[in-house]
Amino acid sequence: LALALARRGCHLALADVNTAGLAETAALLAPHGVRVSQHPLDVTDRAAVAALPDEVLGIHGQVDLLFNNAGVAVGGLFSQVSEKDFDWLMEINFHAVVRMTRAFLPLLRERPAARVVNISSLFGLITPAGQTAYSASKFAVRGFSNALAHELAMEGSPVGVTVAHPGGVAT
Repeated sequence: LALALARRGCHLALADVNTAGLAETAALLAPHGVRVSQHPLDVTDRAAVAALPDEVLGIHGQVDLLFNNAGVAVGGLFSQVSEKDFDWLMEINFHAVVRMTRAFLPLLRERPAARVVNISSLFGLITPAGQTAYSASKFAVRGFSNALAHELAMEGSPVGVTVAHPGGVAT
């Protein structure tokens, strides 16, 4: 995703809990001549997420796109997945999407055209056995995104919302 955006000339603020992955991705983007900032971030940390927009604005001066792409999986039947694991997954896959959107929406509203892109999953459209937690989180992303898109359109906001439902991704 970062490479595709860099090829189109987008400056990027990359956020990830994996600092080595951030550095690796930034290095891959160097040949494209775009400004890239790296932001180590645990999307479950409310204070860190709330601070991120000012950090990004200080480096980049504006925000036009927000891609919410963090995600984890826990396999197993509902009866096999602990409450702790289920909640951990929901914090990353769903609550972080809401948290990041809430944090960046004021900056996005300032632009003449902006977009939030939330990554759901094929499992936000279908519900296989053994994926109760993951499917629940991805359906939640879908519902949140669709409702937010309607609300922003009703307001006449310059911010659009897209929800993507990719199939299997080798991550």
